[in-house]
Amino acid sequence: MNDYPEIDLSQWRQVGEGGNGKTYINPAQPDVILKVNNARLSTLEAVRKEYEVSKAVGDMGIPVPKMHDMVRVGDGYATISEHIVGKKSLSRICHDHPERIEEMARLLCERGKQLFATPCKTDYFPSRRQQMMQALDGATFLSKKTLQKIRTFAKTIQENDQCVHGDYQMGNLIQAGDRCYWIDLDRFAHGDPLFDIGHLYLVCMVYSSMKQAREIFHMEEDQLRRFWEAFATAYTEESEHAGFDRLAGKYAALDIILRTFFVKPTFLEKLFFRMHINHLVKQFYTE
Repeated sequence: MNDYPEIDLSQWRQVGEGGNGKTYINPAQPDVILKVNNARLSTLEAVRKEYEVSKAVGDMGIPVPKMHDMVRVGDGYATISEHIVGKKSLSRICHDHPERIEEMARLLCERGKQLFATPCKTDYFPSRRQQMMQALDGATFLSKKTLQKIRTFAKTIQENDQCVHGDYQMGNLIQAGDRCYWIDLDRFAHGDPLFDIGHLYLVCMVYSSMKQAREIFHMEEDQLRRFWEAFATAYTEESEHAGFDRLAGKYAALDIILRTFFVKPTFLEKLFFRMHINHLVKQFYTE
């Protein structure tokens, strides 16, 4: 417990907040940034994983802020990493400049394709397909009929050695000048890139109606839907992409189930997940 330096948070100023935690800077240490996760993600195990995974991703040549240290903040743990001066997340850029939403969607598509084209270290990073199958085994909050439909589709997904982010959305790609960096890498794995695309669909087309989601991504519902439209058009290189949307919707249901692999859901969260999964299955698992 005493192996990690303790941080006095009163010496730091908050500069950012996302779905997983908050970030701070200290004028006395301008080259670094402190990230403090929310309570469930600030355990020693969770923060150590985030720290080690970020280093491993960087070793593959993928642009990420350099990790420097792990520290104690109160009863939890946090990370100290490279401070990317002048950085903004794509979601923040979209909020500040709504006229650039389509541009930012194309940028996420471009950098995403570069990420997916990177062969992953399969001996270090886990298989997203295996995680998914394990999560399906534990999804007892779903009906047998719903689970059977999802499992039938899931079995068609092949193993894949491509890199997948695990939380692929406009808040986790930051831009500084002409450079971009991936952040929040604790769910990095290898697998079908459609796992990541399904997550983005979930954010833009399902969760976008929720106030909490709009606050996290700094975008209104119509803006998030615009983002998906521009992203899907860029990714498929087709103005008509209904088939791509249907496939993304199927993976969006898997993405909700996958969340239960990483964090044990509460009773209310299970009800929330079941509602959205049932809707996605009704909409996209009809063939």
